[in-house]
Amino acid sequence: MTEALREPRQDRSRATRKRLLEAAIECLAEVGWSGSTVAVVAERAGVSRGAAQHHFPTREDLVTSAVEYVSQERLSRLREHAVDLPTGPGRTQAVIDMVEHMYTGPLFRAAIHLWVAASSDERLRERVLVLEAQVGRETHRVALELLGVDETVPGVRETVQATLDMARGLGLANLLSDDTRRRARVLRQWATMLDTAVGDARTV
Repeated sequence: MTEALREPRQDRSRATRKRLLEAAIECLAEVGWSGSTVAVVAERAGVSRGAAQHHFPTREDLVTSAVEYVSQERLSRLREHAVDLPTGPGRTQAVIDMVEHMYTGPLFRAAIHLWVAASSDERLRERVLVLEAQVGRETHRVALELLGVDETVPGVRETVQATLDMARGLGLANLLSDDTRRRARVLRQWATMLDTAVGDARTV
């Protein structure tokens, strides 16, 4: 096969894979684990079931890969927006607003369905634990970068992790009802407290 023919085929393969990953997140967020079969995801992505299984032999492969892919895409976009963040105290509130969006959208809803399924499926749980550890480390690293703080300063690492844990908890509350107003008040107060807690550790 010539290089000219191979490249378009690889491009099509990447495009198909991307459609499947994005469709998997949409399905998982809307119909949960039980409804997100390979066949359902393939139909939404507009590809055959055989093509889907060529890329992802099992539902576990497809869904965990989808959560990892979209998580990495989201974190990459956060890094890209870092240049637009203000310096000084306003930066903390801006970062917290960005973190909030991570835990209130379709990706977070999809992840919740995946966690629930993993709680009663040992094989899936093993994969999700590895995935969550990886995404958690990367999310923490990005939060440190966006906040512009030095994690070697005592207490900074734990405070930033508390911020992420709190945002995730508020995101959970938002799944059942619109909690926007209360969440905004809590996060504004937390931004003030966070500024005080990490003020001496700022690098930007």
